[in-house]
Amino acid sequence: MKKLSLFSLIALLIGIHAFAQQKPLVIDNPNLVLESNLMSPEVLWAFGRVSDPQVSPDGETVLYGVSYYSVEQNKGNRELYSVGLNAESVKRLTTSPKSEFNAIWRPDGKKIGFLTSESGSVQLWEMNPDGSERTQISKIEGGISGFKYAPDQSKILYTKDVELEGKFENLYEGLPLASGRLMNDLMYRHWDHWVDSYSHVFIADYSSKGLNNHKDIMVGEPFNSPLSPFGGIEQIEWSANSKIVAYSSKKLSGKAATLSTNSAIYFYNLESGKTENMTKGMMGFDVAPVFSPDGNYMAWESMERDGYESDKNRLYILNLKTGDKIYATKDFDQNAGSISWTADSKHIYFTSDWHGAFQIYRFDLSSKEISQITEGLHDYRSVAIAGKQLVAAKQTMALPTELFLVNPKKGSAQQMTFTNKKLLDQLSMGRTEERWIKTHDGEDMQVFVIYPPNFDSSKKYPALLYCKGGPQGPLSQSFHYRWNYQIMAANDYIIVAPARRGVSGFGQAWQEQISGDYHGKSMQDYLTAIDELSKEPFIDENKLGAIGASAGGYAVYYLAGNHDGRFKAFVAHDGIFNEEAQYLETEEMWFENWDKGGPFWEKENKVAQEAYAHSPHKFVQDWDTPILIIHGELDYRVVVTQGMTAFNAAILRDVPAEYLYFPDENHWVLRPQNGILWQRTFFNWLDKWLK
Repeated sequence: MKKLSLFSLIALLIGIHAFAQQKPLVIDNPNLVLESNLMSPEVLWAFGRVSDPQVSPDGETVLYGVSYYSVEQNKGNRELYSVGLNAESVKRLTTSPKSEFNAIWRPDGKKIGFLTSESGSVQLWEMNPDGSERTQISKIEGGISGFKYAPDQSKILYTKDVELEGKFENLYEGLPLASGRLMNDLMYRHWDHWVDSYSHVFIADYSSKGLNNHKDIMVGEPFNSPLSPFGGIEQIEWSANSKIVAYSSKKLSGKAATLSTNSAIYFYNLESGKTENMTKGMMGFDVAPVFSPDGNYMAWESMERDGYESDKNRLYILNLKTGDKIYATKDFDQNAGSISWTADSKHIYFTSDWHGAFQIYRFDLSSKEISQITEGLHDYRSVAIAGKQLVAAKQTMALPTELFLVNPKKGSAQQMTFTNKKLLDQLSMGRTEERWIKTHDGEDMQVFVIYPPNFDSSKKYPALLYCKGGPQGPLSQSFHYRWNYQIMAANDYIIVAPARRGVSGFGQAWQEQISGDYHGKSMQDYLTAIDELSKEPFIDENKLGAIGASAGGYAVYYLAGNHDGRFKAFVAHDGIFNEEAQYLETEEMWFENWDKGGPFWEKENKVAQEAYAHSPHKFVQDWDTPILIIHGELDYRVVVTQGMTAFNAAILRDVPAEYLYFPDENHWVLRPQNGILWQRTFFNWLDKWLK
């Protein structure tokens, strides 16, 4: 339900799965030979997943991680690698059964710091740039979750979980086996966990011999930093002079926290011990502070409106000398993320999605102009400065993430890492085609069509309408490890993926047309896209399916009662079935209030009443098409009973249905064997009804 930027989250989850395991993973086999040249679930889980590139202080080497999975052991492991900018070969720095993450260069470039587990506790370690002399630096009780060196190397900041103070301890006295939880306010659980602690920032004196833990400083008030659940160490930063820690936090709790998105950037002054809100009066999300190298500015990502988590993600700059704030992307009707300053503090590079692709852009602090650096059908999801060049993580629908060296003047790119080359060389990928069609109300809409690898235009193929989740956010060139277009195409389906109302990258007005209107224009956009593509002679209009997750699952449930016989099969994953129940079952109330217009009991609220009147469950009497429903028990955004009630309704209506239930998965499917089970069930169902 929330737009995601998951590189750091996924890397952390991969690491957590591996921490408790001692058996080494021998799964990054460069000699892996495939039995077929077509994508399969097992192949998806064989790819190495590249993440978190970090450029060395001298700008000559890139540190990064690669996660591999063992299906047999049902877990993953993340190792560290480096590659030089001057066409040097890749070097593997770690070989361990325990994942290494949050790996960064020490400011002097002589050491690499990273986190890994020791005796069940995540601690800070260091090693030489060649991977030698691995040494434990911290021994912090309870472990830590992230860290950064001060630029002068005198201190580090780190984050760790702190238990919430209990309000009802006396009730549990003498009841060590009692399992009941007593709540008296909201936000008692979030996404996939019960809220028993908060993440907080600490500062410790640093030396290469270890941390002086007895002098650790707890920064600010007892509220989450970084923001849960997707925020990482990028939300906390040192000033250039090592005297200030800037951190992102939403200093609200209970009902107030669940109704508001108002986070702020705070400065903690190490000398005075005082904390100051630097974005006071700015009411939306304010996150990811980045100081300029000269110490004169701080840039950050900012949303304007409280309660709207998919507002325009703006690039803002604070002049630390004058206090003036610069709205850098005021005339730029796009989002901005992955902010990086140039060494001379005159430019900022960032990434942004536009028309189904993420590109690299540059902001000139002097002229206030924005220039587009790259173009093409790809997703550049991060960008970092490496001398006069850029290092960027790039992916496409047919290419898992790899690192590229980008020329900032020409926009040209040279591939640096080839993590999955031997696998990709054995696979045939389907062609991706960009089309533009007219919507029912005359607007231009981008639609991606993905063809089977051995496409034959003289044949007729079943087609799948892909209903995007979010509901806001990009529909771009993502290489997804579950909703993967290439594996669908490899199973002889043509995929139709429309950038319907609500998708970002087409201006804020286009994105906002879905709020309060899930059932209206966006549904017509879906039907227009599949109707238009069904006119092609190579698509069998009698063998159409609709698939989607989260808000895409809502779309599937809604279309199941409003499709006029177009579709012969549906698949809904973690979808919203009953909007009135969803309003009171979920935890981020700001989302429901913004996207539904308010609670269902406000009878005079016309926007809300119109939204609830079109809840998918109110059209279940018209369901007549086979449907597969998938849901995870640990999904607290869209709770598991949404899937159960949809399945029960289908069975009671004598509609062919299956229900795939995961007791140990959340809003995603993160375990290898569960992922393969998901794919097998998905294709078995579609093949049964569409082939």
